[in-house]
Amino acid sequence: MLPQTTLVLTSQLRDDGQMVVALTQTPLPVPGENEVVIAVEAAPINPSDLGLLFGPAQTDKARFAPGRVEAPVPQAALPGLAGRLGQVLPVGNEGAGTVIGAGSAAAAQALMGKRVAAVAGGMFARHRVVPAAACMVLPEGTSAQDGAAAFVNPLTALAFVETLRSVGGKGIVHTAAASNLGQMLVRLCAAEGVPLVNVVRKAEQADLLRRLGAAHVLDSTSPTFGEDLRHALTETGADIVFDAIGGGPLLGTILSAMELVGRAAAEAYSRYGSTAKKRAYVYGMLDTAPITLPRDIGFAWDVSGWLLTPVMEALGPEVRARMRARVGQDLTTIFASQYKAQVPLSHILDEDVVHDFNRRATGAKYLVLPQQ
Repeated sequence: MLPQTTLVLTSQLRDDGQMVVALTQTPLPVPGENEVVIAVEAAPINPSDLGLLFGPAQTDKARFAPGRVEAPVPQAALPGLAGRLGQVLPVGNEGAGTVIGAGSAAAAQALMGKRVAAVAGGMFARHRVVPAAACMVLPEGTSAQDGAAAFVNPLTALAFVETLRSVGGKGIVHTAAASNLGQMLVRLCAAEGVPLVNVVRKAEQADLLRRLGAAHVLDSTSPTFGEDLRHALTETGADIVFDAIGGGPLLGTILSAMELVGRAAAEAYSRYGSTAKKRAYVYGMLDTAPITLPRDIGFAWDVSGWLLTPVMEALGPEVRARMRARVGQDLTTIFASQYKAQVPLSHILDEDVVHDFNRRATGAKYLVLPQQ
């Protein structure tokens, strides 16, 4: 017998500018023909989840009550959030658990009793009704904790490599590279023979990546960063940047270094700069300041946004199927995730927990356990 209600974490921006995040008991829908009911056992808190959960709300000024947080949103940020005003939005991009109910379709029935991962939104919940097609059956013996982050970071790392190859790139520069995603990318690029330059902001982060076997790890706070960057770019030929920072001067600094390397390799001088193409894809917003680009980067460059969902759509069904199969194959090796802490869903809005995971610091990733 399926439960009639379930515990769900939601986020709502009220008319008064308060972001209200709450645990609520809500009706559990009956699964449709092609749907399944997952008892969610584990779900990671990804940066994209934090953007929906609290966004720019000031949690240091929040009011905490059992299962409920109200935090003010700065006036300057409200116009950009107008589209979600008044909406009660479930949170949690992905997670894993056991299928306990299914619609009548054969594909749905085939998942009964299986442990699956899903990327369907609303996964910070005890139970979730999702399309059967959104599920990936986890390899035999894989725990929900191991499979919880089977989609967003693994597919992002694979899609970085697919993007590189689709434009004929030679190598990747990755910023904020000590993240869970960054660690996956180190392992994936080593397996795929893709040159990778990792840019971090702390010496201990650099040490972490070197222990993973990363050949090129640069600390952007080092006084020799510019020289080290040019050397790494010369050695690897890296000409594609995937930037998680999204603001400030770092992206411009990297493009400038690429331009210097391109000019040094050019056979003849041109006042327009190097003809070697430089491409930058901004996929994160760790820094919400404007991106600043200097004028010494020549003219052969592109800077654009990069989001996983439209990129996956553009890759097509055959590539998507191959990528998902690769994730399942290497889920506990290349695509393994590390967590600072595990927190029961019932305690996710405890004051100390919220302040900790909302710092968005490298190495502070949380795993939510909805059945607790």
